[in-house]
Amino acid sequence: MTASSSRQDPMWLTDFQLVLPDRVIPRGALRIEDGHIAAVVEGTAPEPGLNGGGLLLIPGLVDLHGDMIEKEVEPRPNAAFPLDVAIHELDKRLAASGVTTAYAGVSFAQAKTLGHLRSEERARGIIEAVDRLRAELLVELRVHARFEVTNDRAGPVLRDLIARDMVHLVSLTDHTPGQGQYRHIEQYVAYQVAAYGRDVAEVEAHTRARMAEREAAPLSWEIARDVTELARRRGLVIASHDDDTPDKVRVMHALGATVSEFPVTVAAAAEARRLGLSTVMGAPNALRGGSMTGNIGARTLAEAGLLDALAADYHQGAMLPAVFNFHHDGLLPLHEAVALVTHNPARAAGLEDRGALAVGQRADLVMVQPPAGAGGAPRVRATLRDGRLVFSDGTRPAARLAA
Repeated sequence: MTASSSRQDPMWLTDFQLVLPDRVIPRGALRIEDGHIAAVVEGTAPEPGLNGGGLLLIPGLVDLHGDMIEKEVEPRPNAAFPLDVAIHELDKRLAASGVTTAYAGVSFAQAKTLGHLRSEERARGIIEAVDRLRAELLVELRVHARFEVTNDRAGPVLRDLIARDMVHLVSLTDHTPGQGQYRHIEQYVAYQVAAYGRDVAEVEAHTRARMAEREAAPLSWEIARDVTELARRRGLVIASHDDDTPDKVRVMHALGATVSEFPVTVAAAAEARRLGLSTVMGAPNALRGGSMTGNIGARTLAEAGLLDALAADYHQGAMLPAVFNFHHDGLLPLHEAVALVTHNPARAAGLEDRGALAVGQRADLVMVQPPAGAGGAPRVRATLRDGRLVFSDGTRPAARLAA
């Protein structure tokens, strides 16, 4: 039985701090009926219910870009796990982190470019497994297809998967050194050496060769146009990736992008905002205080009023701590900080039925113990999807809810 497959009795959750889209109710109650929010009230519930003891109640987290699934499939080079095992393990981690809707990033990139994890056929296998297992998972796991535009072999595979309704978001990526995320060649070389244990001279030679190939054969956007046109016809969200200049943002916007994920300069983020694209940055960037590759920090964009959402990127556990850090540092009021991982990404993905504590929304909910102070970590006590418990840490009131 899935988290949302059977009828459930109505239930009041009372004595919670309710984080609404526009404010926080210090003491309120929420009623769940048939997997949806039926009422939100200030004060105590009008009838008996589950007492939250003052915990925060927030919407389930919506993650537009999580790269963890490939690491679950191959946690060490050449040590591949069965796909069912990997997907179920990721599913548990997401639920325990408060994520109820996740777009798992699957890369269509040449294996020679990005190590052993990524290839067209590996991507197909992961996506087909996610589609097969989706109905039995704790969270709603969707597919974010990361299309490396320099990989001309990926187009037919990706178009087939889109036509079969197995893809829910497409992003256009280009990890060629010298632009985008890897504008700074020295940092790209250092990252490759640290991440893959390669020799510095080997990485430098490989980097120069890739840049020369790019210069000799300029990128053709024909395959990208074919993919994005099909994605748009199927109603999928299209995202750009690692925009470094306003010109690149305009190119991506012309291809149908409505989301700019991980812009690497303020100028690119500002142009994305001007054109109406939602800007998404990595929660690890926000939590750690900066980019691993020397690009713009999420906090800088937030201070400039150019940040719409935070995504898990390579660690789903960073999302809530980043939110509370922003709040404790006075950068955003709590409801606006929480919206970075709930309401805003849901709307950027075109999901109007979740992401807010409001009547009619899905009862995707998270009970959170806030950190004791600045620098502390919030704790997810329970996660509900469609009003049903999918994670409990065994403490009150999560234990009572489970009972």
